[in-house]
Amino acid sequence: MTDKLSKDPAATPAGSGPSGTPYEAIKAVPVRHYGRWISGVVVVALLGWLVYAFSQGNIIWATVGDKLFDPSVLSGLWKTILISVSAMALGLVLGIVFAVMRLSKNPVTGAVSWLYIWFFRGTPVYVQLLVWFNLALIFEYIDLGPIYKDETSQVLTPFMVALLGLGLNEGAYMAEIVRAGIQSVDEGQTEAAHALGMSQTKTMRRIVLPQAMRVIVPPTGNEFINMLKTSSLVSAVQYTELLRASSNIGSVSGAVMEMLFVASIWYLALTSVFSVGQYYLERRFARGSTRNLPPTPWQRVKTNLTTFKRSPEASA
Repeated sequence: MTDKLSKDPAATPAGSGPSGTPYEAIKAVPVRHYGRWISGVVVVALLGWLVYAFSQGNIIWATVGDKLFDPSVLSGLWKTILISVSAMALGLVLGIVFAVMRLSKNPVTGAVSWLYIWFFRGTPVYVQLLVWFNLALIFEYIDLGPIYKDETSQVLTPFMVALLGLGLNEGAYMAEIVRAGIQSVDEGQTEAAHALGMSQTKTMRRIVLPQAMRVIVPPTGNEFINMLKTSSLVSAVQYTELLRASSNIGSVSGAVMEMLFVASIWYLALTSVFSVGQYYLERRFARGSTRNLPPTPWQRVKTNLTTFKRSPEASA
């Protein structure tokens, strides 16, 4: 009877082996990653060296703080936002139009769309800005017959040149982004809409594009942030945006590097603010495809603070 009990696994005491010998407690030894510590120290040392080098350079940092909110700089900042938003809006409209033309079964509209994308993606935006700026050398007047006629130099103001140069270039990139978003929607959605009697235009506007926005929004946000920085090129066509306003002050006062730092600080501020907006916009359009959205950074901070506050009570 005793032999049967000793061989029966159910009769073996918990926490012991088949022979009744207690198991030895497992001692978990964490793996030491010395490479992480070494790389971290090296990175911090290099960062400290870089900060020290700039602090010892011939830079008047007080000037950076004084000129950060200069009226001319703030005016240039506003013009940077204005031209970036306007050019992005023009590029988005053109992108949707040429993406639909590219996907059309009409060979003429498809060829025109391909030619537009090929040309504006294949030439530098700086060259395009200079072409628009010097267009009066080719066409002295803009003549639309009885509708409108005026000198080209009067029509193509610095703002208009910047808008056309940036907007038309952005439209070529947005056309490819929108095309990829439209093609990501299952063809069954279009067939079902047509079966319900919807026209091609209505199907595109109410069925396809809303679903394609999940794919379109992330690269569009990246394009807009890139537009904020690319807008600095319009200083070459006499448009007084942030960089040109800062450079004008620097050339007069002699604080060239200080004003470049002022412009860099404002560009970083703009991109940071619009990056936050892009993040929440992406979350909004991801609701249809993701069942449980990941917590936002602020929600994670609140969760960690709540856990930290409750931990003493739990331990008590």
